[in-house]
Order: sequence, then structure tokens, then C-alpha cells
Amino acid sequence: MTEEDLQTLAGLTTKSSRKKYLKYLAVKEGHKQARKEKQQKKKADKEASMKQRKELENSEEEEGDQDGHRLKNTMFLQFWDRTLDKLLGWRTAQAMRFGQPIVFDLSYASNMSRREIENTVSQLMEVEGWNRRATEPFHLHFCNLQPDSLYKKELVKRYGAETWDRLLITSTEQHYIDMFPREQLVYLTADSPNVLRSFDHSKVYIIGALVDKSIQSGLSLANAKRLKLATARLPLDEYLHWEMGAKNLTLDQMIRIMLTIKDSGKWEEALQFVPKRKHDGFYQRQTQTEVSNDRPRIVKKHQENRIK
Repeated sequence: MTEEDLQTLAGLTTKSSRKKYLKYLAVKEGHKQARKEKQQKKKADKEASMKQRKELENSEEEEGDQDGHRLKNTMFLQFWDRTLDKLLGWRTAQAMRFGQPIVFDLSYASNMSRREIENTVSQLMEVEGWNRRATEPFHLHFCNLQPDSLYKKELVKRYGAETWDRLLITSTEQHYIDMFPREQLVYLTADSPNVLRSFDHSKVYIIGALVDKSIQSGLSLANAKRLKLATARLPLDEYLHWEMGAKNLTLDQMIRIMLTIKDSGKWEEALQFVPKRKHDGFYQRQTQTEVSNDRPRIVKKHQENRIK
């Protein structure tokens, strides 16, 4: 109680008025105490949040140091992001002019449910991202992309109209057989009887933009046969111990495999992107150390294939 409050209280003449004034002072003091506690709690929460953020930033910096990546929250971060974006953009722009084309066939909308098309678009976005970050990217072609198709609507929705228009890819409603010489086209499909034993830099490889939960076997192969195109499948059986199950891979796995085989020419490196849950390892790795009756087991000869 302040001196001013005491003077006010002394000036009251009746018992009831002094009682009301004391009650008023008590309520006022309660509000003051509540505000003080609230401010202290807010300050403690802020300090705890800052401490947690600092610990997180320190851990991220340590991880960045270990991985050889850029440090977080440094004066070079914004500069690095801008420079990296320009570099990646330059590589992709160069690929559009001089790079090897690779086609994603977007003609399967009628064969998929809406959910499957949405999953396909998610994978196509992964494809664009992995290709953009590659050292030597492909020139991506999204062919048979009809303006009113669910493919197009979902792509524009996910990217945003402005970003979609700026993407360094060729998206067109044209058919790939009208864009490239037929003899250059090779349709990659898991159902093909032909094995892609070597990567040909003069070919235009086609991948069906299809997520097929119901496993409509032979759909892309039938499409390629109807167009009288050459077909090939990845050498999964030749390199991987594949027990059972469909050999369909996701679109993002396919682009990573194709980027690696194009750059390195080694299937052992490229097929590292096949999920390990689908196979029991490489044939060469399993057989090269196994010995029976002092004689090494036979390793398949086609394991020695390399790109020249």
C-alpha cells in the first residue's frame, strides 16, 4: 500500500467505505501480481525457445561440418543459395539446348485413378528435382501432356502457375513420335524381352508416366508395340538377385538410375537406387567370394559389361 493509498483511506469517514476501498486495493494488487507472473512466464518461455533453437542450430552446424556441407546461419548462406540456383539453372538450360533428351509419356491418364495420377505427379516433381541437381542433366520432355488433363492441372497446382511456366523442361501435348526420329526412340518397360545392356547416348529413352497399383501388366509394352518402337528393360535379373515380385520402379528411381548409368557407365552404381527391399543383393557380390570344393562358383559373364 502506497502513502497515497493510506491518505485516501484515512480520509474515508465510514466503515463501509473504508472496507470497499480496501477490497478495491486487494483486487488491484491481485491483477498486478497476475500480470507480473504472466510476464515472467512469457520471458521464461522465450528463453527456453531461444535455447532450444540455438541447440538445434549448433547440431545442424556440426552435421554440416561433418558432411562437408555449408554452415547454417552464416553470412555466406544467402550468397551460396543464389549462386547454386544459378549454377543449377545454367546446367539445365544448357541441357535444353545440347543435352540428351529423355521422354516421360503422359498418355496414361485414362488407365489410372485420380489418386494414382496424383502419385504420378509427385514422382514427376521428384524427377524434375533430381534432374535439375544432376551434374549433366537430361533435357526433360513431358510429352502427351494435354492442356485439360488431370496431369496438367495437378502439375500446375503443385508448382504454381508462375513456377511451372519457368521450369526448364519441355512440356508439350505433342507425341514423341512427332518430335524425334522413330529409329532413335527406345521405350523402357519392365515387360520388354530385350535387356538394356549398355547406355546409348544417341538414343531417346521413353519412360511411361504411370503409377499402377493394380499392376496392369504389359500396358506400356503394348503401347510401344502399337507404335512399332524399340523396347528395352533394365538388367535387373542380370545384376540383382531378384526372388519374386514385379520389377516396376518409381519414376524418381528411374531418373536416378538413368542419370547414373549415363554418367558412370556402371550398372552396379546405377542399380544402387533400386530399393533393397526388392532384392537380395548383387549376383557378383554374392558369388565372387563363395568357394565350393576348391573351385570358385561361376559368375555370370554379362556382369562385366561396361559402357564404352
